[in-house]
Amino acid sequence: MNSKLTLTIEQNVVEKAKLYAKAKGRSLSDIVENYFKTIVKENRNENATQSPISDSLRGSFKEPDNFNYKNSLSNAIIKKHLQDG
Repeated sequence: MNSKLTLTIEQNVVEKAKLYAKAKGRSLSDIVENYFKTIVKENRNENATQSPISDSLRGSFKEPDNFNYKNSLSNAIIKKHLQDG
C-alpha cells in the first residue's frame, strides 16, 4: 500500500533532483522510496560489513526486466580477456 508524504525541501534541491530522476528514467518518488528502504532496513545482517557509500547506492540502479547479470558478467569477462590477449 502506498502512502502520500509531504516534505519541505529547498526548491533548488527539488529542481535538481527532478532533473536527476528524469535523466535516470525514474520517478523522484521511486528514488526517494529506495533511499528510505536503505536507511530503514529491518532485517539487516549484522555480520555483513558494507560501507556507507555502497549502502547509499543500493536501489539507485534499476535493471531492465530481461537483464541477466550472469550473462552480462560473463560477456564482460570474455571481452576483457580478449582485449588483453
